[in-house]
Amino acid sequence: MDWRWLLTSFEGRINRAKFWVGVIALWILYIILNIVVATLFGIDYSAGNVWPVAAPGAWLLYFLLAVVITLATLAVLAKRWHDRDKSGWWSLISLVPFIGGIWILVECGCMPGTEGPNRFGSDPLAGT
Repeated sequence: MDWRWLLTSFEGRINRAKFWVGVIALWILYIILNIVVATLFGIDYSAGNVWPVAAPGAWLLYFLLAVVITLATLAVLAKRWHDRDKSGWWSLISLVPFIGGIWILVECGCMPGTEGPNRFGSDPLAGT
């Protein structure tokens, strides 16, 4: 699997399996990087210290982490929306509280993509 393309490109199509691999990989990466930043700055979440007040440098790292993970998530979502023959802008549905997350889960995570080629490229399952 081409991870660079999966996590950085907003073009093309991916099937449900690659979508789930990308989403789970991003979750794991986010957790690991959070642990690394917390360890570097001595943040003890178990003690209820959720906000790294004493570690202002941590804010910058958390912000950069959030930006990178968000962009990678949007790239994965865009390709999955393309497989459903919809614009990647459908990712904005996530801004609708509660309904948006369910919509994305059902539409991108559960429903099959368009069979055959569509305006976003060839069928990712055509070769299998």
